[in-house]
Amino acid sequence: MTTKLEKTPTYVDGEVSYWFRDIGLPGRRPALPGDTSVDVAIVGGGMTGLWTAYYLKASQPDLRIVVLEKEFAGFGASGRNGGWLSAEPPGQTGRYAKSHGVDSVVRLQQEMFASVDEVIRVVSTERIDAHVHKDGLLHVATTPSQQARLLKRMPALRRYGWTEDDLRMMSAPELAQRVNVAGAVGAAYSPHCARIQPAMLVRGLADVVEEMGVSIYEGTEVTDVKPSLAVTKRGRVRADFVIRALEGFTAGLEGFERTWLPMNSSMIVTEPLPESAWDEIGWQGAELVGDEAHGFAYCQRTSDGRIALGGRAVPYRYGSRWDNRGETMSTTFDQLRVQLARLFPATRSVGIEHAWAGVLGVPRDWCASVGLDRATGLGWAGGYVGHGVTSSNLAGRTLTDLVLQHETDLVTLPWVGRKVRKWEVEPARWLAVRSLYLAYHAADRRERASGSDKTSAIASIADLISGRR
Repeated sequence: MTTKLEKTPTYVDGEVSYWFRDIGLPGRRPALPGDTSVDVAIVGGGMTGLWTAYYLKASQPDLRIVVLEKEFAGFGASGRNGGWLSAEPPGQTGRYAKSHGVDSVVRLQQEMFASVDEVIRVVSTERIDAHVHKDGLLHVATTPSQQARLLKRMPALRRYGWTEDDLRMMSAPELAQRVNVAGAVGAAYSPHCARIQPAMLVRGLADVVEEMGVSIYEGTEVTDVKPSLAVTKRGRVRADFVIRALEGFTAGLEGFERTWLPMNSSMIVTEPLPESAWDEIGWQGAELVGDEAHGFAYCQRTSDGRIALGGRAVPYRYGSRWDNRGETMSTTFDQLRVQLARLFPATRSVGIEHAWAGVLGVPRDWCASVGLDRATGLGWAGGYVGHGVTSSNLAGRTLTDLVLQHETDLVTLPWVGRKVRKWEVEPARWLAVRSLYLAYHAADRRERASGSDKTSAIASIADLISGRR
């Protein structure tokens, strides 16, 4: 059944993201002036690239480091995401455990917990105003089947390092004391998550890195990476190490079209809600909220009293294409608007102010990776499958240790050096991903309608075929 909306909104579409529109699009830094030689060249000015530059420069101040960015720092997912500084791991923990053992996954999870606090520490130390507020994360079940999946997943999470202090079940009445989500039957709460304004974080980090002596060249598209060389339209950069940090935009680099699938994720943000709506919803803290649907919605209450909600209604475009400016298809907007009203009925009469989209990187096995080939000097990090805000920090510290040959625990984590097969050629890739998400959305509709505590067979088959779980 479709939720009836009482107000047809007029909204801004695209323009990168609401986060950047809120603070203003940055002026462009100069482009690469020509051929140059450095110690480390980082391809991509998002969080992965900037965190890598930050820790490299902090560890060894005399390093000559350049960041090469096609648009401006934070233009991609780093400035468009949902603002979840979350400890959730970037990949399928069962696969990491199969290749490296359960203990390695526990170590990875502990590092993810620590990385949330590490980002908060750096933000405080470097005086970056990013509206950071650590109130935790609520995964909310809105159907009996979602609740059953939450409970079923708990033993595995305990095995992989989530103690009762890290994650606990919450009853519907207890949840309602924090946030009143319509139809909620229960939730899982973790304290290891903070709300951020992502554009403020990435822009602040870029300023800090530049002040440390790192050169950030914007308007500089890298067209090819080779051993010890980054080729751009404005010159060639020779470097001992060339780090690929493009996340969802990796598919636009020559030779990497099938390495990581660029998955589209879209968001909407409301006008500021009236007090009467907040009285109904509650949500007086800064908890991040996600549901347990197969399609998955993720939300935050912004610092100025809005709700930002995201999801993957149309997750993939043929040929690994994406829209650079973040425009959102009308069907996607409609689905997100209905989802928002379903979770928070008090928003039915509230206008939507902005909608936008971005791409995240998805490897074929749905597991992120970090690596460095010392023989060629080529390194990489990404494929975070939607958990990149915190993972990018851990990746940047790991790449620093790999480049500087620091023998730390980070360089032995299970995602280091991980390589998997490429995605299928078109049209198989488009057909598979399109069918996958049509199946997940159909499964969500069936589970809501049936009221059963059983996961829809449609979703179970889709999981098996895709290898998503």
